Amino acid sequence: MGLSIPIVYNTSGYDSVEALKLLDGLVDVYMPDFKFWEPATASALCRASDYPERARAAIAEMHRQVGDLRFGPDGLVRRGVLVRHLVMPGQSGEAAAILGWLATEVSNDTYVNVMAQYRPAGRVGTLDRRGRLRHRDIDRPMHPAELWAAYDAGRAAGLWRFDGHR
Repeated sequence: MGLSIPIVYNTSGYDSVEALKLLDGLVDVYMPDFKFWEPATASALCRASDYPERARAAIAEMHRQVGDLRFGPDGLVRRGVLVRHLVMPGQSGEAAAILGWLATEVSNDTYVNVMAQYRPAGRVGTLDRRGRLRHRDIDRPMHPAELWAAYDAGRAAGLWRFDGHR
């Protein structure tokens, strides 16, 4: 009759497999982001060209530990992985690659939260030291068609468990 709540690990996806192995048996639900597929994009936007490789390894390890997302009879999450992907302007190809990898290399039962809340902020759209516009390619809101393209790519790859609008 004691309190029993799942332990949730919310992360950017930039985790070392070694650190995740220390959490094996402690975490019930992993909620990693998977932001970028291409090292060049990750380098340009977050200065971490190894992000895609690290995120893939981390998500694979998380899935090894807890498997696909499962719900209890009350509809609440009990255990598993929920991957979040923020749809970015002009990056439909990267979204398709990420969702395709999840479906084929992790599990086509992967639960994915396709997020549509990107808005240009921070240094995006400001001028650098040379007077050039920073991150011109993401200096606009995401178009709804880009969101629907991500869902379509995920479904085409075999994913079917989406949290969100569609």
